[in-house]
Amino acid sequence: MWQVVGQTKAVSLLQRSLERKAVAHAYLLVGPPHVGKMTLALDLAKALNCEASEPPCGVCDSCQKIALAKHADVQIIGLTRDGNSVETKPQAEISIDQIRQMQHSASLPPFEGRYKVFIIDGAELLSNEAANCLLKTLEEPVGKVIFILLTTNERLLPATVISRCQRLELPPLVATEVETALNTRWGIELQKARLLARLSHGCLGWALSAAPDGGLLQQRAERMDRLLNVIDADCEERFAYATQLAAQFSQNRRLVQEILDLWLDYWRDLLLIKVGCDDTITNADMLATLVDQARGYSLVEIKSFINSLQAAEEQLRQNANPRLVLEVLMISIPRRGR
Repeated sequence: MWQVVGQTKAVSLLQRSLERKAVAHAYLLVGPPHVGKMTLALDLAKALNCEASEPPCGVCDSCQKIALAKHADVQIIGLTRDGNSVETKPQAEISIDQIRQMQHSASLPPFEGRYKVFIIDGAELLSNEAANCLLKTLEEPVGKVIFILLTTNERLLPATVISRCQRLELPPLVATEVETALNTRWGIELQKARLLARLSHGCLGWALSAAPDGGLLQQRAERMDRLLNVIDADCEERFAYATQLAAQFSQNRRLVQEILDLWLDYWRDLLLIKVGCDDTITNADMLATLVDQARGYSLVEIKSFINSLQAAEEQLRQNANPRLVLEVLMISIPRRGR
């Protein structure tokens, strides 16, 4: 049984390839974080080595070992932590040494299964040397060896590597699909499942990690409180917030990106409420607040600030001065009418 939720197009293609014994020697799974790329890669590894007549069964010894990361012929390559450092700082790139070790292992026959499967998690993080080294391996495929590359941003991969793989795109799931899976498969209470489905943006893995972890929802609540305070703040407080975000940006770009994405969700919700589409908002638990706030803005003002948010995100990606970008953004927040 395939464990990945949704992704019927990718699953159907892989099932047909397995039935015809025409599995590609390399796959590239493309999609946003937590959408199911690793789950699908492990499903394929199970199917290739499954002992049942209808793979992947999920219960045979081989499938169980793969699920527990104890199968000798299934390896995951990705960022590791530096064991020589007291603070064990994470790597910035997947190194050429990791790919060379993978190549050596790939040159040996399977130890306990039918296929060797190498899953490269975060393939966009391959160093230039590692990507070139991997390319040589992909250009000379070996029987009974399958490579599965997972990426959130294929534009960062060399075109030559992409061309050697069969590309499968995993799009975000629709909110109702995530909600149903959370409720029926993982037993999450319906109202909470509905909220998590909206907040996940179609990425089930995020919803599953947030469900038992109150910290993620608490963090969101704190950020939303800060957002609401800044919206009604004076210029001095807005500029102080911009300075704070700019300082954070120099330390953790992803954190600031998450905050701006949260802002974008909120203003998109205001837009949806303004046009009468309340049922499709992301922040479903804040409906009353959103309805109240939407009364104070015109449709033009909301759309204009959404454009300002998108422009700021793009400028930050292009390495513009973060403090200047964020200060301009704070000035762009429309004043709410009473």
